[in-house]
Amino acid sequence: MAKTLKEILPVKAGYDIHGDDSITIRELTLDSREVQTGWLFVARKGHVLDGHDFIEKAIANGAPAVVVELLPKERDEAITWIKVHDMEEALAEMAAKFFDKPSQHLTVIGITGTNGKTSTAFMTYQLLNALGRKCGMISTIDVRLGDEIHHARLTTPDVISVNRWLDKARRSGCTELVMEASSHALDQGRLKGVRFSYAVFTNISHDHLDYHKDMKSYIFAKKILFDDLQKNAKAIINKDDKRGEVMVQNTRAAVVTYSLQKLADYKARIIDMDLNGMTLEINGMQFVTAMIGQFNVYNLLAALAIAREEGFDLNEVLQKASLLYPAEGRFEVVRDASGRTAAIIDYAHTPDALKHVLSTINQIKRKKQKVITVVGCGGDRDQQKRPKMAQIASRLSDEVILTSDNPRNEEPSKIIGQMLDGLDPDEKEATLVVEDRRQAIKMACKMRGDTDIILIAGKGHEKYQEIKGERLPFDDKHEVKVYL
Repeated sequence: MAKTLKEILPVKAGYDIHGDDSITIRELTLDSREVQTGWLFVARKGHVLDGHDFIEKAIANGAPAVVVELLPKERDEAITWIKVHDMEEALAEMAAKFFDKPSQHLTVIGITGTNGKTSTAFMTYQLLNALGRKCGMISTIDVRLGDEIHHARLTTPDVISVNRWLDKARRSGCTELVMEASSHALDQGRLKGVRFSYAVFTNISHDHLDYHKDMKSYIFAKKILFDDLQKNAKAIINKDDKRGEVMVQNTRAAVVTYSLQKLADYKARIIDMDLNGMTLEINGMQFVTAMIGQFNVYNLLAALAIAREEGFDLNEVLQKASLLYPAEGRFEVVRDASGRTAAIIDYAHTPDALKHVLSTINQIKRKKQKVITVVGCGGDRDQQKRPKMAQIASRLSDEVILTSDNPRNEEPSKIIGQMLDGLDPDEKEATLVVEDRRQAIKMACKMRGDTDIILIAGKGHEKYQEIKGERLPFDDKHEVKVYL
């Protein structure tokens, strides 16, 4: 794919150009290390790095043109310089033009919320494909386009990558694409210009306040997805979360609701639940699923709502939905040699998610079964949730082992110390601290009785630990299998 620079210039966003606009552009990138001959380099000022600092490297690698927010005082006259008036708007417009506005050729489904984004996206992806559609997916775990599976680096990529993936989805024959929409991505304009046919709101709870600073800013970042919907789109909201109505206050889209507690377009009731699955009633029809937990009922309802709004018959939708399985690392059951549930691996890394997972385990475990929880908190992230995570683990578990998660550039002992601050003296006395995550999992397996359940929370599908700038191989599921 190639375009002339003139074809992709941001007319709506506004720009000033210095140089030749007839040059051929072979690709776009925000990363100077990726630049090859003929690639357009976009020097965007980010939250950590400033792209303007890498212009020389991009030019040395072959960039014939550079998009900037500030023109350098001294500049190479052989290079075409495009100074944009609004970087977010300009970047969105240029990316869409370069890739032939791919979101306009697909049914794009965006899912936002604190918890449940990945599970809802994965269920929707499975369901639409089972119903005969060709659906792609961009999620925290991976990117799936037809038979291709690609590694995901971010929950929601930058706007160039989003348009590139959408274009690849269209070229691979996809008619739908479901994607997670993180609050960071929405706030930073990474989804600007993408035309969504559906936007789903799962829930809001404490998370990412290191970035957003307060809950109001966090909520309004999520709301961007719904404010930008067109009239022919649909907003699908969890009616049981009070912020659901906030999301759709200014939306032009039609509003569709789902609920377990209130009157809604899609209403469910849990009839029975154990560690093998659930029997549900959905809009008056009984339905059996291998999914476990009330939180998964909400995720299922959102996926079912999308399928129904796409015109599929409820009987057919429920039949296909009964075969769905959870995303990797989302309430993933690991059994011991005798076939009994021994451990549950879950990505729960927020207070609300941890509470839901432990509440579900307590609801379905037998009387004499103990719950042993292994949990930590990520470094360089919201510190306010650390004491809350420990408190929830302590009060909903029989045994707790606090350990390291992804400490990143922080000392694990400092993070664990902040978690311990949430416990009273008796709870601290009863809590074990094993900083090494591998040893913590080993300890939990040694402590486990024949029928006890271990919850290993926080990392889920991740196959690494981030320590001092390095990603070291580490897989919770592999470790628990070794020590069981």
